[in-house]
Amino acid sequence: MLTLAIETSTPLASVALGDEDGLLAESMLSMRVTHSETVMPDIGRLLSEGGFSSRDLGSVVVGAGPGSFTGVRVAASIAKGICFGRGLPLFAYSGLLAAAAGIGVSANICALFDARRDELYAAAYRSVDPPEALIEPCVQGIEAILTQLSPVAEWTFVGDGARRCVDAILHHGGTVLPVDMGIPRAATLLWLRREHPDEGRIADAAVWEPSYVRASGAERALEA
Repeated sequence: MLTLAIETSTPLASVALGDEDGLLAESMLSMRVTHSETVMPDIGRLLSEGGFSSRDLGSVVVGAGPGSFTGVRVAASIAKGICFGRGLPLFAYSGLLAAAAGIGVSANICALFDARRDELYAAAYRSVDPPEALIEPCVQGIEAILTQLSPVAEWTFVGDGARRCVDAILHHGGTVLPVDMGIPRAATLLWLRREHPDEGRIADAAVWEPSYVRASGAERALEA
């Protein structure tokens, strides 16, 4: 049976199809239009081009956030709808873990996404195979993050947030990889689903919600 993967934590989103042997197809989504306008058509296209239909799906894996509120919410809604409607199992992994696992290094990786307002979505992993988080997904400033990773020289940083804070990271002795090496991908979600299913298995897809880590801009405005 096929597994559908959806990752929309960052502006460069992706969808992918895989089976027990690995990746079958992946599509990177153009962000000239919104996630909601691109994800479902690309899912349909991948299935059609592979000679499949939604009836061939056996499970769905989705990026659980944090990241773009709209993107994470759209992916979660689509994944939950497919799973609830067809009775399929749902798996979810942090987009930060997907970014860390996607570079092919299994130890001391800190993934950082730009959260704006001088903040970063962050998670740090001593291992991604199996996942071992030193810092669970959170939102913090760069100095607070670096304080928890002493010595910083032992850590490699990935993601658009790492590039934004490259001067601070290099000053503390850390290594920063190019932005394109830290993009969370649907293909990596498939790998996590295949290699570490228990870490991502969702007990009840109908009630599961992604991890936004902080309130949305609209919610913060209401609280102000």
